[in-house]
Amino acid sequence: MAASMGDLFCFCADPAGPARAMVEVRFISSLKGKGLFATRNIHKGETIFLEKPVVSSQFLWNALYRYKACDHCLRALETAEENAQRLLGKSRRVLPHPEQCSIRKDLHQHCPHCQVAYCSAECRQSAFEQYHQVLCLGPSREDPKHPLNKLQEAWRNIHYPPETSSIMLLARMVATVKQAKDKDWWIKLFSQFCSKTANEEEEIVHKLLGDKFKGQLELLRRLFTEALYEEHLSRWFTPEGFRSLFALVGTNGQGIGTSSLSQWVHACDALELPPPEREQLDAFIDQLYKDIEKETGEFLNCEGSGLYVLQSCCNHSCIPNAETSFPDNNFLLHLIALEEIKPGEEICISYLDCCQRERGRHSRHKTLREHYLFTCSCPKCLAQADDANLTSEEEEELEGEGETDDAELEDEMTDV
Repeated sequence: MAASMGDLFCFCADPAGPARAMVEVRFISSLKGKGLFATRNIHKGETIFLEKPVVSSQFLWNALYRYKACDHCLRALETAEENAQRLLGKSRRVLPHPEQCSIRKDLHQHCPHCQVAYCSAECRQSAFEQYHQVLCLGPSREDPKHPLNKLQEAWRNIHYPPETSSIMLLARMVATVKQAKDKDWWIKLFSQFCSKTANEEEEIVHKLLGDKFKGQLELLRRLFTEALYEEHLSRWFTPEGFRSLFALVGTNGQGIGTSSLSQWVHACDALELPPPEREQLDAFIDQLYKDIEKETGEFLNCEGSGLYVLQSCCNHSCIPNAETSFPDNNFLLHLIALEEIKPGEEICISYLDCCQRERGRHSRHKTLREHYLFTCSCPKCLAQADDANLTSEEEEELEGEGETDDAELEDEMTDV
């Protein structure tokens, strides 16, 4: 991977340090491909790097259901109180400590032509310069016959929540190349993301679109071509090229979650309060979570996905030594060390959530094969090679797992 490309999107937490002072990308094998390795000692809790995506996009159903986010960086645009009231179902509940809300509505801007919302003038300008000139619908934003609207509607009718990707991520890739002065530079950058064999690509597309994926993929390709065809990218619009593009996004797309309410909660947690006030605030937040969970379920955040150059080089481990997060309430990815990492050691994240990682080896392998098309050989999996091949259902019966307790629920709802 060319450092000059990745460094445009990635940088250290220390502004004085070079982007890749802590890490380097190495080729491991034809089976595993690339990996990310430490070049110096990295301490537990240390930020390894921060990274902006090459492209990103909010999920279409998420946007349709009024999860208001910046169209460029996905920063939540609602205040924490507005966010809570919507998740509670038009409640009038008032949040204490409103000064802890980080949303600056006075900075928000809109595209003057299509009225798409941005959190700042900087995001509006960045979007305009990279891709929005091509994708701006102008007065046709509500026109169902516009080719881009037809494409988005077709995607929503195929890919229902819980969402894992968006056709608009592909659209922004094409629009970026269309607008670029150096089109070959961007094409080369996109080509550096992990690719798959034809059979693996079909499996990924099947996973994204379901059993009727072949017909649905062709429908999307025709609408995609009608809306965005670019001669410089002609291969992307062929059946084989479009399938590869789909698989690239399905393989490398990193989920992004933002929440003004979560930001408010973290800020409240940091307040120094007298014990009675702290107890009262904690009880208020606990009850708020319970009420939101009852009304809205698991769909709490503004959600989307993005393509990250360095993050995409991180391989999986069931005992990861690093994790990604989005604590800035936008698309800026933080890679944080979970333990001490020595020079030369591979930096691994987990493609599984906490609950999935606690499952047996058989269940973990089943999930990874279904969603990511590989068999894990991390130290934990190798150590459990002789364990019984229990399914998730059998494990649950043995473990007597109940519903998520309040502490776990709070962790899940604030882990953004």
